[in-house]
Amino acid sequence: MPVHGWAIRLGRMCYLHGVVDDIYSIARRYWVAVVLEPGAQIWDFALDVIMAQTKSLTKANGSIRVLVADSTPLTTRLIADSLGRDHRLAIVHANGSSVLTAATTLKPDIVVLSEKLEATPGRGFTVLKMLREAVPKTRTIMLLDSDERDLVVEAFRSGARGVFSRNDPLKMLNKCVRKVHEGQLWASDNQVESLLGALVDAPTTRLLNSRGAKLLTKREEQVVRWLVEGLTNSGIARELKISENTVKNYLYRIFNKLGVSSRVEVLLYASNGNTQREQSG
Repeated sequence: MPVHGWAIRLGRMCYLHGVVDDIYSIARRYWVAVVLEPGAQIWDFALDVIMAQTKSLTKANGSIRVLVADSTPLTTRLIADSLGRDHRLAIVHANGSSVLTAATTLKPDIVVLSEKLEATPGRGFTVLKMLREAVPKTRTIMLLDSDERDLVVEAFRSGARGVFSRNDPLKMLNKCVRKVHEGQLWASDNQVESLLGALVDAPTTRLLNSRGAKLLTKREEQVVRWLVEGLTNSGIARELKISENTVKNYLYRIFNKLGVSSRVEVLLYASNGNTQREQSG
């Protein structure tokens, strides 16, 4: 194949992965350089284009850096284009096979990731767990086809900081991205109810740290259990026969020990695999 054919092919690949905005940009740079420097190598200029794009995403004038990977290239592009209308967001997109590499290279603030990747349901959960290891500072929003309870619970257990249903208006995804970037969690009322239901149905659990050590006292675990049941501070106080102010003190200590700042985050911590089921009898 002629060299210019390789340039176009490489440009097309970079375009599909969201690295360049123009299929022919690498080919044009290459031919301009060949005139100025005979014997130049196409890969040098491909790298130049990629690094320039990486730099623009990294700097982005304070914008929120977002990597999008949906179930198909077409829907990925549509979501990326929709998010790109917000000048506060710097968008790059990838496919299911390249999202981990792209995230490791670009280190985005947010990854918008589909639960279904390359026609494989659940593959997004596997990729999400790998993203947590590779780029722990990056926060992920999981795209779900429905609010089915098992999907919602698995998304948060895998490490998602937000769940966005395709039934929701796409324009709300921009707000979702900004809120998750600010450190907040994103879940609809129905999704939170799904999470609560899963925790209520589960056996009693003990919250553990990464080394498997208990984080909470027995009393604090009781507070969390009633919190999972959906009780208010006054309701927890009645069940445990303590004052409402004592409940507030317990919650303050629980938040500090778990490194969270809200009741919903306690629920997510409890659902996120940082638990051990108590053995009965």
